[in-house]
Order: sequence, then structure tokens, then C-alpha cells
Amino acid sequence: MKENNNKEEIKFLADKMLGKLTKWLRILGYDTTYPISDEDITLILTARQENRILLTRDTNLIKRKNICDYLFIKSDQWEEQLLEVIGGLKLIIDFNSNMFSRCSLCNTPTIKIDKKKVEGLVPPYVFLTQNEFVYCPSCQKYYWRGTHWQRMKEKIKKLLSKK
Repeated sequence: MKENNNKEEIKFLADKMLGKLTKWLRILGYDTTYPISDEDITLILTARQENRILLTRDTNLIKRKNICDYLFIKSDQWEEQLLEVIGGLKLIIDFNSNMFSRCSLCNTPTIKIDKKKVEGLVPPYVFLTQNEFVYCPSCQKYYWRGTHWQRMKEKIKKLLSKK
């Protein structure tokens, strides 16, 4: 499998056993799909067609001939799974520019939005204390770097320090 740290080029497809890992890869800025179908052939073909690395815990799936690029995930804990992906692919985590560059719910790239446009759409305290906002055009969800962002960042840093 080729090593590449350009987030624009690294894309993942996670199988149905990796929902929480999917969310955290999206939070870190990685394009990560989570398909409805969990049929082996559909996962393999989708990963190939979309040039994605298949993340799976399915031992039968990786035994198939002509499988796409994949990373077998051993752990059933999302924290350890994330470390497996980061370590296995030698990913570089950029907390400053990439966190929340994708919607954690739907994977759509978020868009920077002017603070004036979010007044009345986010809690008043958030509007008063935050200056930067991003928006998911698909989910119509707003994100900002509040205490939740800081907690997530610290959680990932602590996790990476164990590596």
C-alpha cells in the first residue's frame, strides 16, 4: 500500500463495524465514507472506483482475491482503531487547519462562514465568545472551536502520546 500524507488524496471507506472510527477520521479531516451496504463485493468495488482505502474488521473480506487497498483493523475500541490507522498509514495529524474540515455526520466538506451570518443560528453565548465558524451545507450544521473542540483535540493528543 502506498504511503501518502496528503489529505486530499487519502480517502477511506469504513465497513459497518467501524462507525465511531469513521466519525473520528472525519473530525480529523479525512474523507471517510460509511456505506449502507456491507456486502463484500460492493465494498471492494466502491473502494476501487472511488480510490479509497478500505478499513475493515472482517477477516473473511480480506481473504478475497483481488481485494482493493485495505487496512485490517484488529481492535474493537475506537481509540485503538484510530491509532492503528494513524500508525499503519503513517498519517500526520494537523490539529490547526484540518479538524472539522468535514462534517462528522455526513462527510461533506465544511465551509467557512462569516460570524454575522450565524447570529441567531448558534447559541447566544457561542456567538459572543467565538469568532470562527464552519457550516455543513448538507446537514446544515454549524461547528466552532469551543470547549468541545479543545476536549477532542486533547483526547487525540493524549491518545497519540501513547503510540
